[in-house]
Amino acid sequence: MTDRKICRKRAEELVEKMTVAEAASQLLHQSPAIERLGIPEYNWWSEGLHGVARAGIATVFPQAVGMAAAFDDAFLKQEAEVIAEEARAKFNAANRRGDRDIYKGLTYWSPNINIFRDPRWGRGQETYGEDPCLTGRLGNAFIHGLQGKDPSGYLKIAACAKHFAVHSGPEAVRHGFDVSPTEKDLRETYLPAFETAVEDADVEAVMTAYNSVFGEPCCANDRLINKILKDEWGFEGHIVSDCWAVRDLHGDHHFTKRPAESAAISVRRGCNLNCGCTYEYLLDALQEGLITEEEIRSAAVQVFTTRFRLGMFDEDCPFDRIPYSVVNCAEHRELALEAARKSVVLLKNDGILPLKKERLRSIAVIGPNAYSSKALYGNYNGDSGHWCTNLDGIREEAGEEIRVYYSQGCDLIKEKEDPLAKEGKYLSEAEEIASISDVTILCLGLDADLEGEEGDTGNAFASGDKLDLLLPPAQRKLCDRILSLGKPVIIVLNSGSALDLSAYESKAGAILQAWYSGESGGRALADILFGRVSPSAKLPLTFYYNDQKLPEFTDYRMTGRTYKFTEQKPWYPFGYGLSYTRFAYRSCRAESDGETVRIRAEVENAGRIKAAEIVQIYIRYEGEAFEKPHHHLADFRSVMIEAGSVEQVEFELKKKLFHSFLEDGTETLLPGRYTVFVGGFQPDERSFELTRAEWKAFTVEAENGKLKAEGETKAEPYRYRQDG
Repeated sequence: MTDRKICRKRAEELVEKMTVAEAASQLLHQSPAIERLGIPEYNWWSEGLHGVARAGIATVFPQAVGMAAAFDDAFLKQEAEVIAEEARAKFNAANRRGDRDIYKGLTYWSPNINIFRDPRWGRGQETYGEDPCLTGRLGNAFIHGLQGKDPSGYLKIAACAKHFAVHSGPEAVRHGFDVSPTEKDLRETYLPAFETAVEDADVEAVMTAYNSVFGEPCCANDRLINKILKDEWGFEGHIVSDCWAVRDLHGDHHFTKRPAESAAISVRRGCNLNCGCTYEYLLDALQEGLITEEEIRSAAVQVFTTRFRLGMFDEDCPFDRIPYSVVNCAEHRELALEAARKSVVLLKNDGILPLKKERLRSIAVIGPNAYSSKALYGNYNGDSGHWCTNLDGIREEAGEEIRVYYSQGCDLIKEKEDPLAKEGKYLSEAEEIASISDVTILCLGLDADLEGEEGDTGNAFASGDKLDLLLPPAQRKLCDRILSLGKPVIIVLNSGSALDLSAYESKAGAILQAWYSGESGGRALADILFGRVSPSAKLPLTFYYNDQKLPEFTDYRMTGRTYKFTEQKPWYPFGYGLSYTRFAYRSCRAESDGETVRIRAEVENAGRIKAAEIVQIYIRYEGEAFEKPHHHLADFRSVMIEAGSVEQVEFELKKKLFHSFLEDGTETLLPGRYTVFVGGFQPDERSFELTRAEWKAFTVEAENGKLKAEGETKAEPYRYRQDG
């Protein structure tokens, strides 16, 4: 048996045999061997955000925000299962050869379940978007997939929910920044995904954030770690600091004066493992009376419980037999291709898509992301042995009958290759091939050199955050020149966050948001461009206009942020995405037993192509409440429907989904009327303007803590304020 209680008992027995110095040494991410006890060295730091990262060849899936666009937790679980299998295979191979280096372990610091509250945040690409419901569901699926459910009880690998808590930039100030969210925002927005990761997904590890919350650094935050994570939610796994975050206690937060104090208070407050080196001062702290031997040993028991749950000290762990041949195998590559197809969002289509081969003699593929592997990978990535760029995929699909021209058009940011070259050295070439081609596919956007974590190539702030929501100037110039030709143009955006291309929208025939699309991104793009697959993804975040005034980046209040609280019409709204077919919601019936509302909806594919529809359910409280959201996502389902067919989709909305959060953070069911919307888009005015799609809606009454559904009714969508 390998359940937590048994593993903890074994960990206690092992730690008891250690000296206190040996126990302290095991609290560093690079833990040394204790040969006399048969404990090999172990590096805790591995990454698997969208594939095994930084450890050589692996299957590379679309970046996390791209998979959020698929709105498909069942599929994401399959992806995580592949990542775990490849992780085990790599660990087994490295272990056999005595390689215990970084990124080759079984403790994976993924997923990132922070809320993408501000479109400028560079690390937003690592998240599942701006909505707590979507983030929680996808995070749980990913955790379940990584950790596995084996009859033996072993974890396949250990997942880690990060960064706890209230963390989403700015990157440049994260090491000393203090966040004081409102109690309502804390409970309504920032904590729900972590709560469900602990209570419903049994995540094995939690990583604390760099910043402070309510004046205490997260890796020594008594309220977050002890009162909420452990006492309230019952978390029993281990807690790890973000990398070198413990050093920030004295270096940037000035919460302590020196390393020994920082190490001692972090361990005492519950941070068991230090990514970094500050816990090297634990023995100094022990001598000074800042920490006890018992507290050091207790932390060691926590981390060794995880190692026992992973089967590291057993010879009969079934996962030890996973062969290296599974890494980037054909089956896994096919899943990465399907993932990329499911992630692409069609923002605009005037009828130019899908392309008809018989009508094309030539295609111009232009742009800095056309022939770029970086546009596929994003950050925290592995390297695939079978990657396919946008240009590669289009060439392959076009075949010998259609001439495919290519020009870089411009650099992603500036003319890097030759500092003496005039700006726009590729422009005339790009204009020429666009002018002689039947259609131009303009591949624009960003890559992980422009957005990502602090310490990446970064921007003017020495971090990965964006200054604005516009394309870099060189790309804007390219757009102006190509679109001014008056030829058919399709814009493809590779990025990990929202951009504003509204200035070019009227002149482009179609716009596709392809994110960082993974190893098969180019092939998936071609499948969609040429109609082999209908796009089905929806935006997991709001695409604002650049000139809309956003709250200050450092303001963590949710007022004016995300689809739930903005009072301005966005360029494209959360939950939005077009298809090559048309879906109709034929009926929607609801019934309630007081605790649960059951919904049955009939969805028809009224077009002539098989396609997936993402059915979305939103709830809006019609009564008065403190800073209530316009509406909030309550459930979703991706459903594949044959052309001309009708599928019945059923949902169960638990009473908790109707709960509101009061000013003091109290969660409660407010009495009164609720409207429940069922459809393929968010029930807002912008979605209606863009699609003319209608939502099925019905009323639920809450009285004396019970829910009563009153069948199907019509309901007006939320209207933005006219002065917004």
